[in-house]
Amino acid sequence: MSRRSTLPFSLLVLAAVLLPTPGAAQAAGRSLAPLAWLTGCWEQRTGTRVVEEQWMAPAGGLMLGVNRTTIQGQAREFEFLRIELRDSTPTYVAQPGGRPPTAFVATVLSDSLVSFANPAHDFPQRISYRRAGADSLVARVEATRDGRVRGLDFPMARVPCGR
Repeated sequence: MSRRSTLPFSLLVLAAVLLPTPGAAQAAGRSLAPLAWLTGCWEQRTGTRVVEEQWMAPAGGLMLGVNRTTIQGQAREFEFLRIELRDSTPTYVAQPGGRPPTAFVATVLSDSLVSFANPAHDFPQRISYRRAGADSLVARVEATRDGRVRGLDFPMARVPCGR
């Protein structure tokens, strides 16, 4: 067999090994399937403060999210979010204000609770989402300082996206 005739076959083998397939993407996406309840738009209103969070459905081993806080109609904070598979482990990646990413590794994953941790981070060290009903959840950020757990809860209701 000449070198010329084996080249196309070699390229096909290389492409088959290196290119992701739809089946591989679906299999990876299934690992985040227990988090499908997080998909959609969520909101907390407290006086003139509004916290909004939106999550795309799991696909290809990835969920994308965004968070925005407004006070009296003025944007005060925003955050780019994602939950991705790293070595088959769900990992929450936050970029508050668009700053460099900070990763938190899943410690609990079920169809009603997900918790992520990064003990080396200052605040938060733990981020969790607890499903409180079909159309409600509680997001929580917390850290341990001086032996005491300090945290903030964000009860949120499902709202239509794009309001």
